[in-house]
Amino acid sequence: MSVFVILMFIFVLQTIWLYIAELAGKDLGFSIILKFLWFFTPKLIPLVLPLSILLTSLMVFGSFAEQYEFAAMKSTGISLQRAMRSLTYFILGLALVAFIFANNVIPYSEYKWQNLRRNIAQVSPSMAIIEGQFSSIGDDFNIKVNEKSGDRDQYLKDVIIHKKNPKSPSENTTVIVAESGELASTLDSNTLSLILNNGHYYEDVQLNDGVKERINRPFAKSAFATYTINIDLTELNDTDIDKENNLNNHNMYNVSELVPEIKRLGEVYSEDIAQLTGNMYFRTGFTQFADTLYKTNHNAGGFDSVLDLYDLSQRVRITGTAIDNVRSTTAALGAKKQNHRQLTKTLNKHEIALHEKFVLAFSCIILFFVGAPLGAIIRKGGMGMPMVIAVVLFLTYHFIGIFSKNSAEDGTMHPFMATWISTFIMLPLGIWLTYRATTDQGIFDFETFFNRFRFFKKK
Repeated sequence: MSVFVILMFIFVLQTIWLYIAELAGKDLGFSIILKFLWFFTPKLIPLVLPLSILLTSLMVFGSFAEQYEFAAMKSTGISLQRAMRSLTYFILGLALVAFIFANNVIPYSEYKWQNLRRNIAQVSPSMAIIEGQFSSIGDDFNIKVNEKSGDRDQYLKDVIIHKKNPKSPSENTTVIVAESGELASTLDSNTLSLILNNGHYYEDVQLNDGVKERINRPFAKSAFATYTINIDLTELNDTDIDKENNLNNHNMYNVSELVPEIKRLGEVYSEDIAQLTGNMYFRTGFTQFADTLYKTNHNAGGFDSVLDLYDLSQRVRITGTAIDNVRSTTAALGAKKQNHRQLTKTLNKHEIALHEKFVLAFSCIILFFVGAPLGAIIRKGGMGMPMVIAVVLFLTYHFIGIFSKNSAEDGTMHPFMATWISTFIMLPLGIWLTYRATTDQGIFDFETFFNRFRFFKKK
């Protein structure tokens, strides 16, 4: 428990460091910050719990071996397996609790944390603007800045604003580009003034006189030295921190929800592929010419091309259609490529989330059977050497999992293999270490190794 609390405290401090930009400068109450950390803490369990088991098993069994308690046990006929039996039962129970926790508590906490994070982002617009990416302010504006400065981040540099069309919120009909800007507002005011300097204003011209007119006048453009945009903050100032938003992602599902969702996504992907196949076949033009009669010389001994079966007018028509089909097919495949990549990534993320719930339970068992015999072999307890060995082993285990999961998201590796590969690597290590410890052997027998060289030297 003490090691678990210490490691959890370290990871919570890292969380505060990662999300300090989203929490600082918004006049948030201490209770809201604690709630933010409380909802985020369950996500740290898959990191903290396996590391705690590995470290504590190293410390406890290393201390037993260092103080010759294992020697005393063996002198009375108690084997290492019998000494580990009670802890083995405890770890099995802990693994079951970890699976239940990962299946129920972590998805719920992820949902609550994402809701709270979105609501906090609406509290202070200046803090909602993130450098180098588009950020939403209310429902009408998307803004991007390259740099923020000032004591309240009120000064902006290289500003790009997309303003949505009131009649069609999904369209950005207005683009404003400025060299610099400033956020200004008075105390207790529901209006935020965005003052822009030295920029250009682009707006799509909405016309109803046909395609030709829209081609002639695609947009209106103007330049300005100073331009002020007043943003209504009524909804932002009335933000409800505890508001429940309609959010869902793969981390918010339990096993019973992930299985049908994975099946649904697989069916959507298969249907999309089948639809694309049909569309590609239609684009070939075979359906258009399937029943076309063609003229041919039945007395001819052969022909050099399929086009020889048709008359001249049909040859021209077929060739033109083929060229158009190739161009349109290339464009359609390019558009579908990104869509299929995103569908594949979403499906793989859901499969990874499903396997991760089982991996957490098995990792607790595997890392115990790595740490306990390793501690008995190295015969060193305390926080010194065991801490170093545990951190090195866990970082190896953790980074293998991270790299493999990143590869699985884009389809390079199967999600099952990517999720379980680090556990599969640690499993034979745990079996080997347990065998060496129960047979009173070290990790590596240097004397036997060098004796082989002496044997060859005598020969």
